[in-house]
Formats: sequence, structure tokens, C-alpha cells
Amino acid sequence: MISTMVDVEKYGPWAVIAGGSEGVGAALAQQLADAGINLVLVARKPGPLAEIAADVAARGVEVRAVQQDLLEPDALDRVREVTDGLDVGLFIYNAGSNTYRGEFVDSDPAGVQGVLDLNITAPLAFTRHYGTRLKQRGRGGLMLLGSVGGFVGYGNIAVYAAAKAFLRIFAEGLWVELQPHGVDVLELCLGPTRTPAMDRLGMKFDAPGMKASDPADVAREGLAHLADGPSWIADGFFPDAEAKAGFPRAEIVGAIAAQYRAMSGT
Repeated sequence: MISTMVDVEKYGPWAVIAGGSEGVGAALAQQLADAGINLVLVARKPGPLAEIAADVAARGVEVRAVQQDLLEPDALDRVREVTDGLDVGLFIYNAGSNTYRGEFVDSDPAGVQGVLDLNITAPLAFTRHYGTRLKQRGRGGLMLLGSVGGFVGYGNIAVYAAAKAFLRIFAEGLWVELQPHGVDVLELCLGPTRTPAMDRLGMKFDAPGMKASDPADVAREGLAHLADGPSWIADGFFPDAEAKAGFPRAEIVGAIAAQYRAMSGT
């Protein structure tokens, strides 16, 4: 296995991962533990959270597991109860999968709001808190998990794609603001990745022409490029993101819509 090089002095001795129980979040936890950084893992599902916490502890670092739904209004307060006494050098927001599908005009407002809260409201609240601490500390890092889906509009997940676009632009602005204070900001932008969340959404990884990333590879790449913000597109998906961001928009959006239908079965 390729080792992950992490600046422990800058990003340690503690890291907080919101959405750290499976997929890329779990891989990040394992690699940070291997680098000697203690971890606070926040996740909604108790089973996967307990499993990754035990795995991380076995790697020789301290771990604190916080079972918490990030959509609850007191989520940050609950996590702060655990982290306020710790010297946190790295905060990662990984909890941003799509939780609702459907055409917007026929959508359930509560379902749409859930997507916005998980991908915008919660990361803003958490990033403000930990960003403030890191700025005062004078060193550290913030990593927000994004998606190449945020470079183009998609039918049936229009709100999710728009939320990921917001997160990307927000990370760029935050990078400008915190760079003079020794705090790195990185939006780690993922393409299709073989995670349990993508499996639950019915992603067809065997579709013709489909390329899918391994979570461990994505995590390793993100940690290696923490200082190379404001964004890093993982696993060679840069040409894909560049093509989605181009012009003319009607042609690009139409072509992507056809690809998405084949990939997702919608």
C-alpha cells in the first residue's frame, strides 16, 4: 500500500471528519491515522461508525466517535462538546451525497431542503467554526468534498448539482480569505466513486465508458494536495470537469443529460 504523507505539525494533532464512517471519509480516517493524527469521526449510522472507529484505534491513535445526524439543528453544538478541548488542525466535511431525486417542479420541498442543508447549510456552519479556530491558531487545513457534478446542471438532481457548484465557489473565496493566515482550503472534487452512498443511489458502475474511482485512491490524492487549493479534481477527472464547464451550454448540458440517464438508469 502506498503511504500517505501528511504534515502532522500543520494538520495535527487532531482532525475532525464530518461524514467519516464509510467511503472516502473512512479512507481519509485510515490514512490520517496511519500518519499519526488523532481523529474525531462524526456520522449518522452507528454500525459503520463503530467499525471505522475500531479500525482507526487499532492503528495506534486516539479516536472519538460522535453519532450525529448533521441535519439536526444542534449538530455543531453536539460535535463541539467533543472537540472544543482539542487542538484541531484539520477539518474535513465529507457528508455531501445526494439525498433526494426528482424533477424540481414536482419535488417535495422537505426533500429539496434536506439536500441544501446537507450540502450548504451544515458545511457553512461547521467551516465557520473550525475556520475561525484555525485562523486564530495560524495553521491548519479545511477540506470540503465536492463533485464534478457541480460543473453542469443535471435533470432529476438539479438542486444537488447546484449545491455542489455553490460549495466549489465558496471554497475558492474561503481559500483567498484564509491563505494569509496559514490555513489551507481545498475542495476535493470527485468524479464517480465506488462508495456505499453511490451504491445506494443505484449508480451503474458497469455502464459502457464508465470510469469510477477507488475511495482510498481519492483520499490519498486529497491529502497529498491539501496545500494545492482552492480545488483539486481527483483521479484524472480534470478533462471531464473542464468539458462540463465549457460552452455552448445547450450542447454540453444535453449531452451530459444523456450520459447521466445511461449511467443512473433514470
